[in-house]
Amino acid sequence: MSIDIKNIALLPGDGIGPEIIRPAVQLLELVGKIEDIKFEFKEGLIGGAAIDATGTPFPEETEKIVTTCDAVLLGAVGGPKWESMDYSVRPERALLALRSILGAYANLRPAKIYDALVDASTLKKEIIQGIDIMVVRELTGGIYFGSPKGVEELSDGGKKGFNTLVYTTHEIERIARTSFDVARARNGKVCSVDKANVLECTELWRKIVTDVHRDYKDVELSHMYVDNAAMQLIRNPSQFDVIVTTNMFGDILSDEASMLTGSIGMLPSASIGGEIGIFEPIHGSAPDIAGQDKANPIATIMSVAMMLKYAFGMNGSYDIIDKAVIKALNEGYRTPDIYQDGGTMVGCREMGGLILDNVESSAGAL
Repeated sequence: MSIDIKNIALLPGDGIGPEIIRPAVQLLELVGKIEDIKFEFKEGLIGGAAIDATGTPFPEETEKIVTTCDAVLLGAVGGPKWESMDYSVRPERALLALRSILGAYANLRPAKIYDALVDASTLKKEIIQGIDIMVVRELTGGIYFGSPKGVEELSDGGKKGFNTLVYTTHEIERIARTSFDVARARNGKVCSVDKANVLECTELWRKIVTDVHRDYKDVELSHMYVDNAAMQLIRNPSQFDVIVTTNMFGDILSDEASMLTGSIGMLPSASIGGEIGIFEPIHGSAPDIAGQDKANPIATIMSVAMMLKYAFGMNGSYDIIDKAVIKALNEGYRTPDIYQDGGTMVGCREMGGLILDNVESSAGAL
């Protein structure tokens, strides 16, 4: 009998990227052993590491790797070392290119409160306990990709910077359908966030989302302006189930939602829509702690869980990994970013090892 083989593109990137990728790879190898699946890995350069080695943040060799794999596991990119470079060639440009090439137009960013970490949030316990929000961010359109854009010289000696916010019917329809489909598997509520009172582009967004909703009458739809949504995420986050919004608004709101959990180091993401998905933690490269074994691997580990669920339909494996994380947290283990008095502080390697041990001990349930 032939064994099922899944090809994974590994893009560790910069800063803590290589450290958080390591336990994620070990997790995939363990799940593969349990599920009788062979995960094969091919590593590529991206971001600052790629600039240093090749002069470009997204080399042709990396593009070949990601376009011939079954899924992409990404660490993090960027850092102060490359901030003085021209905007067009900075490490972050690789992320835009990667998403565009793979057609990964829907970014799923869950913000879930683990009971063991409810006191780690800066918000009151009664406000955030039990929060489980999914932000569905449109990822390949909007102001980050719109044209024209740039910086121009003015006749008076000054300069003018400009970007263009653009969305088409097709782009809005497909992200709306993704959000409604996600909501059907959750609590059946979608809040579409826009700025339709000021921006014509998002007035169109609201209209198209409303039109698509006619095919999803079993899902409740509401609309909210982005400034109000930012306030409501802090005031009453439990009102939200699925939030669908534009590229820029989603970038900002998902980071805000992440801090409900107490640390951005806890939150994974899945970028889907094309044939090949991208799975990555939403945090940055944290160069200030790189190489010190202080990084939190949970966001990357849960990104692997999302890969198993959304790329390979392995929902049971997702559940086991989620429970393994919960068990480690309930037993009081904490990386520095989520440490509280009375807990046991561990490093990136040890936290990863503890979670893997919990998964292995639950192998019979997979």
